[in-house]
Amino acid sequence: MGLQIDQFMCRSDNFGVLVHDEASGRTALIDAPEETSILAAIERTGWKPDLILTTHHHADHVEANLALKERFGLKIIGPKAEADKIPGIDETVSEGSRLDFAGHRIEVIETPGHTAGHVSYHFPDDGVAFTADTLFALGCGRLFERPAPVMFVSMTKLAALPAATVIYCGHEYTLANARFALTIDPTNSALKERVAKIEKLRADDKPTLPTTIGEELATNPFMRWHDPAIRKNLGMETASDVDVFAEIRKRKDNF
Repeated sequence: MGLQIDQFMCRSDNFGVLVHDEASGRTALIDAPEETSILAAIERTGWKPDLILTTHHHADHVEANLALKERFGLKIIGPKAEADKIPGIDETVSEGSRLDFAGHRIEVIETPGHTAGHVSYHFPDDGVAFTADTLFALGCGRLFERPAPVMFVSMTKLAALPAATVIYCGHEYTLANARFALTIDPTNSALKERVAKIEKLRADDKPTLPTTIGEELATNPFMRWHDPAIRKNLGMETASDVDVFAEIRKRKDNF
C-alpha cells in the first residue's frame, strides 16, 4: 500500500509534512518547524507521529522537536554531521544510510550546501523525496555553510533521481524563484507556462508544491547549468558546469 502524504503550512512560509502508512498506522514527520501547526495537522488527519526525519539543524526545521518528543514519545533521526545541533536526536544517518518505515524503503542522500550536513530522504519504491532546503521548486537553498561546488554536487545527486520522483521542499518560495528564473532563462516556453500557473496558484492562496524532478529539470535554472540558452544569456558558453551554477546562485543572492 502506498504512502499517504499531508502537506501543510507552518510559520510564515515553511511546509510541514506528515507521511502515513495506513496498513501499519505509522506516521513520520519531515522536520518539525512549529508545534502549533503540526498539532493541528495531527488533529485534522488523525495521524499520530512516531518518527521525525530531520533534514538539517536550522531552527525553523527543528523548533518543535523536543515538545513533540515529550508529547508523543517519538524517535528523532537526523544527519550525523549535525547531530550536536539537532534537539532530541536519537539516531544519525549519512550518505547511503537505509531506513525502513513500515516496509517503505528510505535512502538517505547527503545534500550539503545550505548547511554542512543537510540530508534528503528518498523513498525510491514510492517515487517521492523530501529535499527540504536543498532543492526548491525553481530554486535551491542559500549557501550558508558550504560553497557553490558542494551544493552543485548535491544538486547533481538529486537531478539523477527518476524524472517522475515527486519532490516535497521546505518552503513556499516558488513565486519569487519563478520571477528570478525568468531572468536567467527568458526564452524557455515551459518555464513561462509554469510561471503563469504558479501566479494563479498563489493568487488563489494555494501551494505550489509538490513538484517533480522532471519538472525541475525542464524549468529550474539551478538544474539547467548545461543549457546553451542559459549559458549564452550569462555570457558563459565555455564555462564549467559548476561555474555556471555558481554564477546563477550569485545572481539569485543579489536579485
